[in-house]
Amino acid sequence: MARSKTILQSEYPYNINSKCINDEWFNLPMDMVWEVFSEELYLANKIYDLKIHSFVLMSNHFHLIATTPQSNIDQCMNRFMTQTSTRIRELGNRKHWTFAGRYFKTILNEPSYFLNAYKYNYFNPVKAKICKNVEDYKYSTLHGLLGLEKLIVPLEEDTVLFDSPKETLDWLNNPVSEEKLEAVNFGLKRSYFKSKKCRKTNKLILDKGEII
Repeated sequence: MARSKTILQSEYPYNINSKCINDEWFNLPMDMVWEVFSEELYLANKIYDLKIHSFVLMSNHFHLIATTPQSNIDQCMNRFMTQTSTRIRELGNRKHWTFAGRYFKTILNEPSYFLNAYKYNYFNPVKAKICKNVEDYKYSTLHGLLGLEKLIVPLEEDTVLFDSPKETLDWLNNPVSEEKLEAVNFGLKRSYFKSKKCRKTNKLILDKGEII
């Protein structure tokens, strides 16, 4: 089957995620992996004008929300994926490439889609039972935004968080049903966000404009 052509645009953010081959871990201390990703995001911003909204690094995958004013997501991510994979492979003395094929990229062309991706990504460590609260997870830009860790990733202004920090953190930490999380996950595997349908009712699990 032919791969779908990359949609190049500058108007809306992309949600981007990729996982390691066979779901393997990065085979390096997470502090070291975080440093590699942070440095490469910094370079992506300087070289390709990638506007970074949020980033979360997990033990075998990552979540990124970013905008490309130059409509160059393909060039930007090609370098980013190659450089991070090469550096991690060399540091970990691995023979094969780090990531399992291409990355998923979804255009978030509605405010609710952006907010659902924003929460889904930051909530991921809580869902994985790594931490109790989203702000406690060390390897996310949220941790740095709150002043809990030095952050070299150049982020765009986070109006979601800083318009009302306490309320935003309460919302991010508020549990979500597995069904709704799966609906968001489904949507973030499409070129444009699209909610999953319930098998029993054939209705969308997430209504239009609904925020988890």
